[in-house]
Amino acid sequence: MLFGDVNPSGKLSATFPQNVGQVPIYYAHKNTGRPLRGPWFQKFQSNYLDVSNEPLYPFGFGLSYTQFGYDEIKLSATEIASSDSLQVSIKVTNQGKRDGSEVVQLYIRDLVGSVTRPVKELKRFQKINLKAGETKMVSFTLGTKDLSFYNSDLKFVAEPGKFQVFVGGNSRDVKQAEFSLK
Repeated sequence: MLFGDVNPSGKLSATFPQNVGQVPIYYAHKNTGRPLRGPWFQKFQSNYLDVSNEPLYPFGFGLSYTQFGYDEIKLSATEIASSDSLQVSIKVTNQGKRDGSEVVQLYIRDLVGSVTRPVKELKRFQKINLKAGETKMVSFTLGTKDLSFYNSDLKFVAEPGKFQVFVGGNSRDVKQAEFSLK
């Protein structure tokens, strides 16, 4: 790997902080209600004074001797019923000069759950091999079970409402789309 004979494609299974003051840090955290937007420090926002809020390496991050580009997400529908499934597709291109493998990751976020939901939940991933310059369409199917969670009565339910879907090479660098569950 050091001499480039093999192209690495492993991904991190944890989030690495920039410093100890950020611990615990993970991708599936709950929304603070005061997210950071814009420059490093803003009053009345959830942020650090001396370091950015971003991790050093996000969940799912990996190194490669090539670069991968992601087109926009295509959804089979913007509104689905609880009996339907949703097709999520995205084109991934190897933009580098070397062949490589990429782990395409799909995350969701329930925007209106009756119980506080994480800002991102990994639901699917797929490893693909791409030759230099090659493009592949990657598709995922999401069903009601993927949108379900345990509510305050400890019942596994999929509640109607808006959802966000994210696809990318790690939990930070993602493309985003929205859909609704009826």
